[in-house]
Amino acid sequence: QVQLVESGGGSVQSGGSLRLSCAAYGYIYSYYYMGWFRQAPGKEREGVAAIGGDGSTSYADSVKGRFTISADNYKKILYLQMNSLKPEDTAMYYCAYDLRGGLQLRGDYSYWGQGTQVTVSS
Repeated sequence: QVQLVESGGGSVQSGGSLRLSCAAYGYIYSYYYMGWFRQAPGKEREGVAAIGGDGSTSYADSVKGRFTISADNYKKILYLQMNSLKPEDTAMYYCAYDLRGGLQLRGDYSYWGQGTQVTVSS
């Protein structure tokens, strides 16, 4: 079993930065896939960024150049550095983990965290 706990959300002004963290508890294989997703009220869940155990990454077009996903495999923590935040980035952010599925932003992950709220004001 894997448990994921997100932290680092908060309220910032447009143009500001936040770094989200996702601590993983349980046995994490070296060949994992992890991702960040977000969901705003009344909208569908959206894939933001994904990373593989080999360090490969994938980003949604809406965040390319502004967000960076990374992982500390020793500490078992996933990060999402968010810069140049915009009001449209406001959402609940979730991290996810799986051993299968590849580097994808569809949301086909077996394990999910509870989420951390990000609010960006104009």
